[in-house]
Amino acid sequence: MARDDNEPSIQVENLTVGYGRTIILRKVSFEVYRGQIFAILGGSGCGKSTLLKNMIGLYQPMSGRVLIEGEDLLAARGPARQRILRKFGVSYQTGAMFGSMTVHENVRLVLEEFTDLPREAMDVISAMKLNLVDLADAGGKMPAELSGGMLKRAAIARAMVLDPNILFLDEPSTGLDPITAAELDQLIVHLSRNLGITFVIVTHDLASTFAVADRVIMLDAGRVTAEGTPRELSDHSTDSWVQAFFKRQSAPEDSE
Repeated sequence: MARDDNEPSIQVENLTVGYGRTIILRKVSFEVYRGQIFAILGGSGCGKSTLLKNMIGLYQPMSGRVLIEGEDLLAARGPARQRILRKFGVSYQTGAMFGSMTVHENVRLVLEEFTDLPREAMDVISAMKLNLVDLADAGGKMPAELSGGMLKRAAIARAMVLDPNILFLDEPSTGLDPITAAELDQLIVHLSRNLGITFVIVTHDLASTFAVADRVIMLDAGRVTAEGTPRELSDHSTDSWVQAFFKRQSAPEDSE
């Protein structure tokens, strides 16, 4: 199991998100504990990605707080906000690699932007991060030369380059074949268990959820409908929508 010394790495408190009069998420609260792999599940359009974007400070919620290792990200400004932002890395669904730069240059770019390290040190760190995700020989390639799974790994390497304690992954297994997705799952577990990284993963992939997640929350209709281990929710939840999700059934009529 993941390391869990009962210290939350992330606390989401009464987060309400909306646009105009439309509420997307209403009073969402949960905690992510240090060293855990935490998954956010739910159907299409339930607000998973919106929640993620609020957790990393891209959006400003209508109300509520997001604490990163005890510090309020949404209230912080200037250098204080930059310090909190450096505590986590983000890997987006598409990988978001610059196509005109090599994989090594994409990873090194973060160091160029946020550190004053000499170029030689940046090169060493970039190579180390690529080695951690089994891409030691891919640094000189262009993103277009990589497979989908390799692109996902490269994006994770870039997200780790500043040695954050927390990594946010948006739909990491989307677009991957089952074998490649399983290999990526193994990498996530390896990084969490061996480096102590806390992962927050937005996904709808049940196979990956069972393979990696220590705890999950499920979103539906703008609220958290269930929380626990994947097995607890699959085997014991009394919520009809949760049961339909895990059994891959059509949505019950009372959830529509």
